[in-house]
Amino acid sequence: MPSVEYLPQLATLTKTPPSGDQWVHEIKLDGYRVGCIIADGRIRLVSRRGLDWTPKFPEIVEAVRPLGLKDALIDGELVIMLPNGRSSFEAMQRAVASRPPRKDLVYFAFDLIQLEGERTDRLPLEARKARLQELLGTTKTGRIRYTEHVEGRGSDVFEQACRMGVEGIISKRRDLPYHPGRHDSWRKIKCLQRGLFVIGGFTDQEGAQEGLGALLVGHYEGKKLVYSGRVGTGFTQAVSRDLRNRLEAIEQRECPFDPPPPGPVVRAAHWVKPALVCEATFIEKTAAGVLRAPSFQGLRSTIKAKDVAATSI
Repeated sequence: MPSVEYLPQLATLTKTPPSGDQWVHEIKLDGYRVGCIIADGRIRLVSRRGLDWTPKFPEIVEAVRPLGLKDALIDGELVIMLPNGRSSFEAMQRAVASRPPRKDLVYFAFDLIQLEGERTDRLPLEARKARLQELLGTTKTGRIRYTEHVEGRGSDVFEQACRMGVEGIISKRRDLPYHPGRHDSWRKIKCLQRGLFVIGGFTDQEGAQEGLGALLVGHYEGKKLVYSGRVGTGFTQAVSRDLRNRLEAIEQRECPFDPPPPGPVVRAAHWVKPALVCEATFIEKTAAGVLRAPSFQGLRSTIKAKDVAATSI
């Protein structure tokens, strides 16, 4: 089988979507980036880091086969689609560990890098996507689907995406070729949620007992403080020192969370009196109520810890 290398183009994280008609915008899917390589009619699925995932997802291999391709390289995202029409990274992680067939497993193709001997990666994005749409059609069902986009109106598209509850959008220059690696011509803008959380503990900075590794936070359900996860980013060195001093002043032996966090967290934790409230941004909460990618935004001294429930904002 001839070697075809999958070297994906990556998006740069920015805070706001770009403006102008030279940009197109796609919904940011929440799954695993996968290249679909077809060489001499044989299909191979390769992860972003070059791992061979073909045996993991036989459903996708069988769905690609009817396309009848001999030589191609398609770029896309492998996701689990929920009944509400959103993709879920947590569900995708569970799917990887489960056995096929997985009925909600879908490969959303968004770029065409090579096709039957032609280096389509040299074409502008809008030409590549037109060729991909011609190849796949516009069906909204099935295992292999074309990733639709909107031209221009970046702010409107982003606001609508956040209202829909998806992770964000990917904005791409419509007039440029495909460039492996991270470039500003592809940008990702995330929809972040904000919430208030009670600090119930903290961990040491790795390799430094005096530093602050992460805040252990939660919210109240009745009289119980329920664990919500670790907030380990968003504070400067100065803020980190100040937080550590404040927390050490209210340190206690007992874990305030009911039930206690998972074992590895418990073993590394310093517990504190649940008196301080912080605000954090995050992408979403898992089914178990744990925050994904949380970031510290500051203490909220005017809010009482007992008033922080799951719906606090």
